[in-house]
Amino acid sequence: MDAIRSRNDAIVAIATPPGRGGVGVVRVSGPNLGKFTELLLGRNPLPRRATLAFFKDDQGNTIDQGIALYFSGPASYTGEDVLELQGHGGPVLMQMLLNRCVQLGARLAAPGEFTQRAFLNDKLDLVQAESVADLIEATTETAARLAMRSLRGEFSNIVDALVQQLVELRVLVEAVMDFPDEDLDGMSQSNSEQRLAEVRKALKRALEGGRQGSILRSGLQVVLTGRPNVGKSSLLNRLSGENVAIVTPVPGTTRDALRQTIQIDGVPLNIIDTAGLRETSDEIESMGIQRTWEAVSQADLLLFVLAANEGLTSEDQNLIDQFPAGLPRLLVYNKMDLSLEIEEATPERVFVSAKTGAGLPELKRSLLTAAGWRPGEDIVMARHRHLDALKQADTHLESAEMVIGRPEFFAEELRLAQQQLCQITGEFTADDLLGEIFSRFCIGK
Repeated sequence: MDAIRSRNDAIVAIATPPGRGGVGVVRVSGPNLGKFTELLLGRNPLPRRATLAFFKDDQGNTIDQGIALYFSGPASYTGEDVLELQGHGGPVLMQMLLNRCVQLGARLAAPGEFTQRAFLNDKLDLVQAESVADLIEATTETAARLAMRSLRGEFSNIVDALVQQLVELRVLVEAVMDFPDEDLDGMSQSNSEQRLAEVRKALKRALEGGRQGSILRSGLQVVLTGRPNVGKSSLLNRLSGENVAIVTPVPGTTRDALRQTIQIDGVPLNIIDTAGLRETSDEIESMGIQRTWEAVSQADLLLFVLAANEGLTSEDQNLIDQFPAGLPRLLVYNKMDLSLEIEEATPERVFVSAKTGAGLPELKRSLLTAAGWRPGEDIVMARHRHLDALKQADTHLESAEMVIGRPEFFAEELRLAQQQLCQITGEFTADDLLGEIFSRFCIGK
């Protein structure tokens, strides 16, 4: 879609999901919808009041009967006149009503265009606009609550506070450069270092909270791997609470990656059961093993499953040595019910029995810890672009710290850091980035 579409026309979309339902909603937004509503409804409904109405075609025949809600701009979601038509949720009726709106001059809305107009009309900043999509797509209650907090402006307020701190510091630096002979209060190098340290501390806190929110938003890719027949599929069944994987005593039963999404303390985890790793001449099993390594390369966390009654074998160690060095991992000793001696668990290893469920609570706690999950009040629903901007801002502040005795360079690094932060809320955003962001929204939102 075009980065920024014209806002001089009316747009229309079906705002409810496809299929049959008791109620279906068609939404229209645009400047001066008075004539539009009069032709469609036979009258102009009172703003912000539910009105029983007949939706008319071009011959004056009734398409449907339902509720009309009219919001006059700028007191509306988009900042323009908005008309919501709540009719019966049959696909044919919805399409007939949509076609009538197009006939009256509205064009079909692009994905996210209603929210894009809300952003362009200063009803929402860019973080709040993105949180609308996050709220719709939330897969856990925790994620939904965080998205609502962002929609209410909590993340934006954090970014705005950081920007304000930078602005205050920049004002002092610029004043020193413009008026070098003046004795300006509060602008010594030590004071600058203190102010900069405070900004960096607050930024790092925001970055850590954003990383945690990103986990809630996207979920974690957790790969179960290990030798054949150590109980990976049984462990997946136990974690998911369902018999989603076939379990047999025959090694090599799992030939392809099997995915199951679960929640632990509100954190979504995409658990991937993979083919056991071993040397094999079976062509199909070899393909499964190749896919195991592909899954490992994309994992956020590796659960390496071993047999507790066998311990860490040389074959296990050989496989562990082949995994990426920086990939977080947790050693899971399964079949503890068959082992006579159980060693003490550590942050790097846990002991469980997929058969009996013993050790499962400890595994879940260790899994979240190993994945880097740190619950707290500072968590914000961040996207990758938010994290990238925060990281870039911190990089510029680190550079500013190194040139603090050279005001011109110091001021420039502060400016670049502020620019990165302003991109988060959309105060400074390229048009092509806006197009990319809103194109990922639902049509009708």
